[in-house]
Amino acid sequence: MSVTFRLNGQTCRFHDDPMTPLIDVLRQEYFLTGTKAVCREGFCGACTVHVDGEPQMACLKPVGLIAGCDVTTIEGLGSGREPLHPLQAAFADADVVQCGMCFPGMVMSLSAFVRDNPDADRPAIKAAMTGNICRCTGYERIIDAVVDLLKDRAAPAAERAHV
Repeated sequence: MSVTFRLNGQTCRFHDDPMTPLIDVLRQEYFLTGTKAVCREGFCGACTVHVDGEPQMACLKPVGLIAGCDVTTIEGLGSGREPLHPLQAAFADADVVQCGMCFPGMVMSLSAFVRDNPDADRPAIKAAMTGNICRCTGYERIIDAVVDLLKDRAAPAAERAHV
């Protein structure tokens, strides 16, 4: 069976078992290793990608279910070859990255969250991180980086409102 989908803006076709986990297709067929295969049970969030703009765990998603969909990985969101996504830049500015295993999934989950929740507070950000496990940082610096990003985004709008 053949499955056609868009991967980071490019049309792709996978010719094999449609039950193959998306994580394996990304890493083995397309050599996109930014998406991490850690628990393979949907528990840790390290394999999070966007499917049609929504965070999904690639370890649980059979490639057959993404036919006709847009899939964005951490490489498509921003990388050394492209400008960093604002959330990636906020993480870099706050120096929150430790070992790097959870951060691609964390960025993918939280980038969708900040897109949809520009006025989020700390408790909402913390709740949005549910499903993404980080064993290195203790989460507070990650939350601080997201708070700072949202403040920076809100500042220009607030300044325009007072003019």
